[in-house]
Amino acid sequence: MGECPICAAEINVADDAIAGEVLVCEDCGGELELTGIDPVTLAEAPSAEEDWGQ
Repeated sequence: MGECPICAAEINVADDAIAGEVLVCEDCGGELELTGIDPVTLAEAPSAEEDWGQ
């Protein structure tokens, strides 16, 4: 179990989850990155930046 850093809802994290995995909060729809396993820590996932080939 982890806590959504956006809305503080409880997030179920699978036992086989790995750090860096992206999860979605069922309450607020926010994309979260699993930053730690023991203890479970979550952070708001960075938004994807567009690459215009530069």
